[in-house]
Amino acid sequence: MIRHLVLFKLNDGVSRDEDRVQTGARAFAALEGEIPELTSWECGWNITDRPIAYDFAINSAVADTDALKRYLEHPAHQAAAAQWREFATWVIADYEF
Repeated sequence: MIRHLVLFKLNDGVSRDEDRVQTGARAFAALEGEIPELTSWECGWNITDRPIAYDFAINSAVADTDALKRYLEHPAHQAAAAQWREFATWVIADYEF
């Protein structure tokens, strides 16, 4: 199994209350059940105000590297990620567990 973690940081001046940001969050939430490769899916907003914290997180799992590739290339994932490119940056970690 592979864990796929993504942490998003909103760009300076961008608020999570903006319509485009809320639309982006809903786009990621909608991936649960839409992409067969995902064996687990969690996403949500950070709840702490620590200065080193990121704003939004995705915690998901897939069976193997082939499944990860299919997930990343899936049109729904591509569309959701494209929305976030407009207002955020992110870091990822993929690891076996």
